[in-house]
Amino acid sequence: MLLCFPLVARAQSRTDCNVVNSRILKQAVHYCVQLPPDYDAKASPARRYPVLYFLHGLGQNEQTLFSTGGWSVIENLRRQHKIDDFLVVAPEGKRTFYINSPDNTLRYSDFFLQEFIPAIESRYRVRPGRKGRAITGVSMGGYGALRFAFAHPELFSAVSAQSAALITQTPQELSTAGHSGTPLGRLMGPAFGEPINVPHWQQNNVFVLAKKNQAGLKSLAIYFNCGRQDDFGFEDGSAALDQQLQSESVKHEYHSYPGDHSLTYFLSHMGEVMEFHSRVFAEQK
Repeated sequence: MLLCFPLVARAQSRTDCNVVNSRILKQAVHYCVQLPPDYDAKASPARRYPVLYFLHGLGQNEQTLFSTGGWSVIENLRRQHKIDDFLVVAPEGKRTFYINSPDNTLRYSDFFLQEFIPAIESRYRVRPGRKGRAITGVSMGGYGALRFAFAHPELFSAVSAQSAALITQTPQELSTAGHSGTPLGRLMGPAFGEPINVPHWQQNNVFVLAKKNQAGLKSLAIYFNCGRQDDFGFEDGSAALDQQLQSESVKHEYHSYPGDHSLTYFLSHMGEVMEFHSRVFAEQK
């Protein structure tokens, strides 16, 4: 029995949390990365791994995925040999929706693309290029993942999202909602302007980007799901994106499940998200 304990310890993933000091944001941005079990093994010092960027939801932080059950989901999948080894990197996103602010004073998108990805890929042994890079997220982070991938399909091999903040209302309707104090209006206002900055909204609109870059999307593996009882009505946006991608002949995987906008829902389907990315990484070798 005593001999078993060090073996178990070596089989565990570990989480490394650190900061990237951003020149663009003029602040330190926290992040956590889950490293696979053999990352530190002496037998494979030159091995490079794919990397999955995970964008958290509004009100969460870079530790949420690993402190609320996500770490266990990923670890169990590895033990069951349902996924291969890859890094999962979660940056701090606060309330930015992972975009530049309307007045360009808070340039989170620029930070992520120009500073964060290069910093991670220089600090950790990751597979270079789009074939070894994918992005995912939940809620606000699901929107962020789809926006990054649809705006820059040349950077990612795959994208996934759970309960993404996909809005079918017009900017004018959202501005009215914001004035009336509805949950959706309060949710969107800080990142998109109050009232909503229409050109800024269109520039970051997932539906607009999907149409604009549909040729690039055809080389991108796409997965998303949403609960049919989503508290913010995001199931309408997910269904609309599914219909648009079908009409544009963009291959994708979409699932509408029973469930609301909650941690319970996210965790119950996180396994299939991780399996999706593991399959794509394997295909891209």
